[in-house]
Amino acid sequence: MTHLSFNNAALIERFLQAQGFRHPATHKNYAGILCNFTGFLADHGAITSPDVAIVTQWLKEHSLKWKVHILYHRAFLIERYVRWLHEQGMIASNPFTELHRQYGPRTTPIVRALVSEDSDEALHNQRQLPRFGSFLGVVMAQHVSHMRVLGYRYRTEEQRLLRFDRFLQRHPELAGLTLSELVEHWSQEEPSPYHLFEARRAGRTVSKAMHRIDPRVPVLSIGDGVARAARQQQRSPYLYTDDEIQRILHAALLYPSPKALWRPVTLFTMLVLAYCAGLRGGEVARLMLGDVDLREQTLEIRETKFFKNRRLPLAAGVMASIKHYLGVREQAGAPKNPESPLFWSPQRNCGYTVGGVRLILTDVLRRADVKPARGAIGPRVHDLRHTMVGHRMRDWYKSGINPQSKLPYLATYLGHKDIRSTLVYLNITPELLQNASERFRKNGAAALQTREILP
Repeated sequence: MTHLSFNNAALIERFLQAQGFRHPATHKNYAGILCNFTGFLADHGAITSPDVAIVTQWLKEHSLKWKVHILYHRAFLIERYVRWLHEQGMIASNPFTELHRQYGPRTTPIVRALVSEDSDEALHNQRQLPRFGSFLGVVMAQHVSHMRVLGYRYRTEEQRLLRFDRFLQRHPELAGLTLSELVEHWSQEEPSPYHLFEARRAGRTVSKAMHRIDPRVPVLSIGDGVARAARQQQRSPYLYTDDEIQRILHAALLYPSPKALWRPVTLFTMLVLAYCAGLRGGEVARLMLGDVDLREQTLEIRETKFFKNRRLPLAAGVMASIKHYLGVREQAGAPKNPESPLFWSPQRNCGYTVGGVRLILTDVLRRADVKPARGAIGPRVHDLRHTMVGHRMRDWYKSGINPQSKLPYLATYLGHKDIRSTLVYLNITPELLQNASERFRKNGAAALQTREILP
């Protein structure tokens, strides 16, 4: 291990050069933050390695000066720098490695706990519990493995079972109760129709797994009305009006980004694909450059829900937007290999994450005044997908097309495993109801009159 001088500006410069930041201002700002951090360590006697206590002290002092989102962002930078120092053999240990081992993989909740008033209690609540470590954990883990052998992805169900398992690990005193009683205890931890539904679903899944091993074990019922009450609690989909869609696209093109002039075009293209092609946020984020076929005017969507791939034909206007974006992307210096992310951030020198797409597009919705300035209430990015379905139904009615005959094609285009999933997207609006009534007046009423005439 090399002895480290924490005030070594050349060392910080080596780290920043290795990160490949494209914008000079980013390099300069990050250098200032790292100099502040290393100077703090040197002033507080950290000679060979920073420890958790001194990192916590630095975070707490700066939490009084910086807004919370700035603190989190700079904590990520410090973590990357400390990791790099450890990988280079310049410090003996990485305090963030120990924090993640005890409290989970996500940095933000750990930093939030470290700077809280009662950090010990907050860290205890973040304590990482072993996967399927409860007294029912073996049954759950074996069931998940069994379902995946059968070909199911089983991610959502696994997460539900892991939440149930963590509850059981926190309450070992419940070990002597029946499965039905355990489920009821978990449902009371967060009294709400949706949590009750989740608890009952987890209990039914575990009971099926136990029944497969021992047929004498009864399979638990979810209960009458539980699913209906949970659905009523969930937020209803929102269908944007044509005017709101125009405002959203306009807000994307006017998005303030003086240091990244290509970003407004990027956001505009993301929104065009979300609305015109009905793409999920994750599908937008995972698009590769090679997924765009300009000659065939198609877009390849790979490994989405239900292990499906699909190739989408795109309208001429959508393809024109993509072509314009590709030109801007090339000018920004993004990589040209087919495996590179379609939506590239030159500042970060990588693609957008699923969470990053959701956050920045939500900000566009707020700037378009279709979503409140704060909070989770109001329309979501995913509602663009619902709107695509609603507007397609409306346009079919206006064109005199029977929508029922087109639903299987729409389900395939959206990547649904069957038409029932598509029906969830069909929300009755006054405009859609009026179009349906008009169609019935023209066709259904005429059919009834013909039937009355026949002897």
